[in-house]
Amino acid sequence: MRQAVTDARGAAQAAALLAAALMLGGCETLSLTLLGIGGSAAVNHQMSSTPSRTFTVPLLKVKNASIVALRRMGIRTDEVKKVENGEVLTARVGNREIEVELESLTAHTTRMRVVARNGGFFYDGATATEIIVQTEKGLRFDARDKRLGG
Repeated sequence: MRQAVTDARGAAQAAALLAAALMLGGCETLSLTLLGIGGSAAVNHQMSSTPSRTFTVPLLKVKNASIVALRRMGIRTDEVKKVENGEVLTARVGNREIEVELESLTAHTTRMRVVARNGGFFYDGATATEIIVQTEKGLRFDARDKRLGG
């Protein structure tokens, strides 16, 4: 009798653990999002893995920092096009096509959106995010340099 109770209790615990694992599996995206909210890059991802970031810096400075960031990553900028309210930088590395969209929201605010296509329909969110992070580092370095009188 004691063995039957122990077996039933073990089966119930295993079933509860399995049910919890199945229910929490859908929360992975939520937990990863919550972990990333406080990140230093403060990069916003949309559903298509196209990260964006708004900087309180004029467009020209963000453009220059983006070009330097791409160069530092070993990515050559192919073209810079003027578009309504901003500019679009295009680059290519391996089989990835990269577009850096810069939109002047105000004279002192620029929105940056990066799309890195990995072949046809697939997006490379990691590379796009790293371009934004490296641009942000360049802007911080530039600001620190100016504070130090350089």
